[in-house]
Amino acid sequence: MEVLYEDNHIIIVNKAPGEIVQGDKTGDTPLSETVKEWIKVNHDKPGNVFLGVVHRLDRPVGGIVVFAKTSKALTRLNEMFRKGEVHKTYWAITRNLPPKPEDTLTHYITTVERNNKSYASTSPSRDAKESRLIYRHIASSDRFHLLEVRLLTGRKHQIRVQLSAIGCPIRGDLKYGDKRSNPDGSISLMARCIEFIHPVSGKKISITAPLPPDTLWQALAAQVPEESQ
Repeated sequence: MEVLYEDNHIIIVNKAPGEIVQGDKTGDTPLSETVKEWIKVNHDKPGNVFLGVVHRLDRPVGGIVVFAKTSKALTRLNEMFRKGEVHKTYWAITRNLPPKPEDTLTHYITTVERNNKSYASTSPSRDAKESRLIYRHIASSDRFHLLEVRLLTGRKHQIRVQLSAIGCPIRGDLKYGDKRSNPDGSISLMARCIEFIHPVSGKKISITAPLPPDTLWQALAAQVPEESQ
């Protein structure tokens, strides 16, 4: 487990693709339990360790996940996420070039729990939630394209379904229209950066996750200007 930041109230880790953040019906050990055990061992804490799950990443997605180590931090972070005061930036690799180099996408997303899939429409409907993001094309190879994505809302599978809706499914994401899976079962989407005001100390927190060792990620990132890294 890779810790990117830690203090008395929060811990930020780099989730590997394939991990689940919180326990589910698979019974697999979630990242939350791994983090609790890490805190228990590394800080020699007796008894149960408090750890609050603030947000999640889809199982095949890697990158930054924030956990609360105190109930005070958990309450305040939950409110900050609800108000959109936590700014998350993702990087996504697609096979197709988006129609515009930069754009704000607005869709209305409906999630069907039966098949764990979301559907995007350009028209509002009773059960759909308005979903917005900003993307920017930042690099290309001869076959793939790197997009920077900033979420303005937080919906289930939002980036995956909205990029698919404009003809740019994420590399490896069979659920949302890509041609083939990635060898490791991941999809080429990562939570790259997060910025927020610390819920207790009030200082600015800005964290960037390291890129996967995958050669495609590295090659595309090498083209990105340093100020956009």
